[in-house]
Amino acid sequence: MEEAFASHHFWGKIVSRDLRDYARKTNVRLAVGAFFLLFGVGIGLIYLIYGSGAAMLGFFCLLAALFPVVLILLFLFITDWILKRAGRE
Repeated sequence: MEEAFASHHFWGKIVSRDLRDYARKTNVRLAVGAFFLLFGVGIGLIYLIYGSGAAMLGFFCLLAALFPVVLILLFLFITDWILKRAGRE
């Protein structure tokens, strides 16, 4: 009976009840899906409607717009890493 509360079956997989892990996995899946929609579908539609030159320009513009986001995320990751290490003393 204890095992029934520890995990349950969902679509044939054993799913744990660790909500932090579930939230982390969900956020990663949402980010991957958003990038796929933005780059895959967005650039694909630009290519179909306007041609290859416009698709290349759109791709480079999306990369340029992604650069500050990556810098901010890198800064937050490094700050989090430093703060976790500082608390171990």
